[in-house]
Amino acid sequence: MVLDSISSPADLRRLGYPELDQLAAELREFIVEAVSLNGGHLGSNLGAVELTLALHRVFDSPRDILLWDTGHQSYVHKIITGRRHAFTSLRQAGGLSGYPSRDESQHDWIENSHASTILSYAHGIATAVERKGEPRRVVAVIGDGSLTGGMAYEGLNNLGHSGRNVIIVLNDNGRSYAPTVSKLSESLTRIRLNPTYMRRQRRLEQLLSAVPMVGDQLEKGMEGAKAAVREIFEPTAFFEPLGVRYVGPIDGHDIEKVETALRQATEFEGPIVVHLITQKGRGYKLAEDDPVKCLHDMSECKPGSYTAAFGDALMAAAETDPAIVAITAAMPDSTGLLPFGARFPDRFLDVGIAEQHAVTAAAGMAMGGLRPVVAVYSTFLTRAFDQVNLDVGLHGQPVVFCLDRAGITGDDGPSHHGILDLALLSKVPGMTIFAPSSYQELEVMLAEALSITTGPSVLRWPKTDARQVPADQVGSGRKARRVVEGDGEVAILAVGKMVAAAEEAADLLAAQGTSTTVWDVRLAKPLDPDMLADAARHALVVTAEDGLRVGGAGSAITDAIADLDESRQSPPVLTLGTPDGFIPQGKPARIHAELGLDGHGIAASIRKALGR
Repeated sequence: MVLDSISSPADLRRLGYPELDQLAAELREFIVEAVSLNGGHLGSNLGAVELTLALHRVFDSPRDILLWDTGHQSYVHKIITGRRHAFTSLRQAGGLSGYPSRDESQHDWIENSHASTILSYAHGIATAVERKGEPRRVVAVIGDGSLTGGMAYEGLNNLGHSGRNVIIVLNDNGRSYAPTVSKLSESLTRIRLNPTYMRRQRRLEQLLSAVPMVGDQLEKGMEGAKAAVREIFEPTAFFEPLGVRYVGPIDGHDIEKVETALRQATEFEGPIVVHLITQKGRGYKLAEDDPVKCLHDMSECKPGSYTAAFGDALMAAAETDPAIVAITAAMPDSTGLLPFGARFPDRFLDVGIAEQHAVTAAAGMAMGGLRPVVAVYSTFLTRAFDQVNLDVGLHGQPVVFCLDRAGITGDDGPSHHGILDLALLSKVPGMTIFAPSSYQELEVMLAEALSITTGPSVLRWPKTDARQVPADQVGSGRKARRVVEGDGEVAILAVGKMVAAAEEAADLLAAQGTSTTVWDVRLAKPLDPDMLADAARHALVVTAEDGLRVGGAGSAITDAIADLDESRQSPPVLTLGTPDGFIPQGKPARIHAELGLDGHGIAASIRKALGR
């Protein structure tokens, strides 16, 4: 196998193109096997094989700086930079990250798994390189989907204005900026990448501008003629008005053509986009044939999950209420909205990787009388907190935010844990926060959220499987539910997923003679006054949440109990939640156990607080 001979990027440069083609095939087989074993991002990595090989043959990493937007395309980069044998631990606790990781390799610059950021990183790094006078190239690889994010446009605009030397590789595997790759466009690309042609063009521009009296007009006339030709023959002129040179499109699976384009791009001053057309899932028929199931993280909406419960409940609600519209940000599949989009295509909006726009657009829809439901991952809504607070909250608009992957998510690591939403969203005036503890609770809570006509609301649920409970274990309205009644010794107020762990802790404590009351908080904001009053009669109150311990629901409960009756001393409150820190990847159950957020951990914390 050619792959066996590759341990660093330098090994690629001795290979001929037939050997590189063989290597590309072997890399695809390796990636499919690794993802089948541990999960991961399949389609985007299969599509980026040849372009990654070309990058590492043209540029000298880590002296030259290769940057990857979101990291969904970085598996081949990891393999050829010496981490092939670590793929057996991909996305496992203590193992190989599914994204670039500064802790893993000097070839990785950014621990990045949120999209549309890489051009801003590139601008900053290129500024530092220029200021220090270092002979290094900065190359940013960005997918076409990431260009739907406003931050990417901001990065492009500032790169163009600054004139910094950055090569932007646009990996276009979906929303192509050019619908076809024609012989004409290939010819124009070869011309525009040819340094001799460009030097002659600059010389002609200088000569024209030097002509007495009419030099400026002649130069402007030539620019106008060039612009007209571009509009007729070339792909949409999106980049060049921003000051960023554009070349392409180029077949991203033709290594020789990609190498030629990249080498020639290095001869130009200023930022330049090299536009490559690639195929997601290339070389793996299942991924090519079923883009929904196989092109992302291999763990989309499953029957019996909270995500499935949400999708079913929203569909049912929309059947009777034509004002309901669904909005997402480039994740209709993984938030369970594909069936909704198929059933109500005119009431479904995927804005791309543009969470800020999604939130403010939802505010506008609500102002116009619609009932917008915004479905995103918890970790991604934090990118639009300002819009939630001021565009929705300040205006008191009844937007419903549905946050999938809230709390500890596991395999995708620090950037994907949804542990900030409770702490942040609870600070928005007028916000109502629902936390379902079972599949059945989610449907009830969505209906309740849709009945709210003033102010925003949030439903948050974890990535892990949903509990199934009978009808008598489902709450109603905006009230907490007492799950277990004790004699006044300990009260556990559990939020969402933590209800199951609290019940287990209560059983463990009961076996040792400690009586425990358990409440399903249900609403983290506003808190149920009856629940608070009952908790205050206990000797010890314990709160448990799958989110940041400081500033979350537990902090609000502590303050609320202290404010109940100033004439008597409030019971001590022990708040349990995730720590103030970045939590590594691992299975959610294991992480919760390590953090003391499983049944045994909660029971142990209570015994310690009681001095037992």
